[in-house]
Amino acid sequence: MSNSSLLTPGSTLEKRYRILRELGRGGFGRTYLAEDINRYNEQCVLKEFSPVVNSPKAAELFDRESSMLYNLQHPQIPRFRELLRTDIGGNQCLFLVQDYIPGQTYEELLISRQQQGKKFSEAEVTQLLFQLLPVLEYIHSKKLIHRDVSPDNIIQHDADKLPFLIDFGSVKQIVASALFQSKGQSDTTIGKQGYSPMEQIRQGKVSPASDLYALAVTALVLLTGKKPQKLYDINQKSWDWRSHVNVSPNLGTVLDRMLAEQPGDRYQSAKEVREALKDPKLSQISSTISQMVTMNFVGRPLKHSTKTASHNNPVRQNPQIVNINIFNLIPWKAVASLSVVLLPGMLAFNIVKSGFTLPKLPELPKFPELPQFPVDTSLNAEIARQEKIGKRRKDLNIDRDIFYQKVDELFYNKYPELQGRSLTDKPEDAEIRQKWCEVAEDFLDKLEKGGEF
Repeated sequence: MSNSSLLTPGSTLEKRYRILRELGRGGFGRTYLAEDINRYNEQCVLKEFSPVVNSPKAAELFDRESSMLYNLQHPQIPRFRELLRTDIGGNQCLFLVQDYIPGQTYEELLISRQQQGKKFSEAEVTQLLFQLLPVLEYIHSKKLIHRDVSPDNIIQHDADKLPFLIDFGSVKQIVASALFQSKGQSDTTIGKQGYSPMEQIRQGKVSPASDLYALAVTALVLLTGKKPQKLYDINQKSWDWRSHVNVSPNLGTVLDRMLAEQPGDRYQSAKEVREALKDPKLSQISSTISQMVTMNFVGRPLKHSTKTASHNNPVRQNPQIVNINIFNLIPWKAVASLSVVLLPGMLAFNIVKSGFTLPKLPELPKFPELPQFPVDTSLNAEIARQEKIGKRRKDLNIDRDIFYQKVDELFYNKYPELQGRSLTDKPEDAEIRQKWCEVAEDFLDKLEKGGEF
């Protein structure tokens, strides 16, 4: 019987964690939703590793790995709280304690859609890739490999709909290794059949390329609604997915390279994948529209429409399909309408905020002369302030998306009454935009003085 069978709803662990309910179970034990009594009943997750092998080597590995996880500070990774060793009914138990992310896994989301006869669209999967690649880029920069990327280890947050990467396989690898070695058996490798590449499953070799491989498989599963085993030809040792779904040539090429059999033939970093996903034609159109939007923004408030807005971002909207009405800038006979995927930081205020410098544009059709509008000097000052924030961030060599998500988090911690409010570029929101800038500048001051991110 598992040691955790004693952890029933209402019981308390170490006089601190009150068990609410079981969330799930796997080969290493059970996972519980609990309340942290010492932190105003804040909800957290207790992931059990059972049975636990008590050996000096295993203890050293656990401490080293938990230290690395503790130092991960990313807004799309559940915060690691502690590695808890405790005694339950005379048995030694080990729990990994981390923040609880309310939401559904992408596997649950896919099942729900399949029940309605639907799957994930290419636009949704592309957006997911752009949202997760910076997370992988971050953990790889910390010399960590996730090892277990799959739809059931990605949670869509209920509030802001951002994907969170959960359940790192590194701790499970240590548990498995220690357990098998104690029994005199050969080592085992952590990974998910169908998602993890062969070098990881058979040889235990992992690298950033193995996480990218698993992310590509995840994308295919969401696009097709089929299990990996249905998409992989084991005899040919190749992926046969194109007969199940049609995608744009650029996305198809990127996914194929991510899924290459040999690790050396794949992209070697998440940054490479992000750059490859930016279709040159799409980038040119986006840059052109962004410049027009910026020109219009300086002269007068930009009028645009989006279907949804981020609930936790005071000056930036989530990447999504956006229809921009630019009939006042382009002759309607030339372009009836443009519908493009705008990446993070591509829309109006974000271009200024990110410190992004527009490239020199190719020859464009001559636009009709625009009416003259008075220049709003206060708006110019606001733009200059945003540009300065962007430059300071770049000087510190901090990823743009990670930085602004962290500032958003600090902003809402300071002004919780603004949670869920969609901030616009209208004059009535100027005061709130200034508050956001103050938070960003205070954070930059701290980082420039050597503070931790």
